[in-house]
Amino acid sequence: MPIIVNLDVMMAKRKISLGELAEKIDLTPANLSILKTGKAKAVRFSTLEAICKELDCQPGDILEYRSEAKDEK
Repeated sequence: MPIIVNLDVMMAKRKISLGELAEKIDLTPANLSILKTGKAKAVRFSTLEAICKELDCQPGDILEYRSEAKDEK
């Protein structure tokens, strides 16, 4: 999938656990884990806003686009 979720990186930078972040943004740890591992098919803007507010970051710090094009030599 060309959308990469870097939530784990931002959580590590802010030294916050999954459980602690889930509690602060009022989301279940299971649902936050699905997002963190990149298995989510969608994310609500309200959830993204809450994560960014709590981690003091921008959406682009969490979500990244990478092309699926194969390397040309």
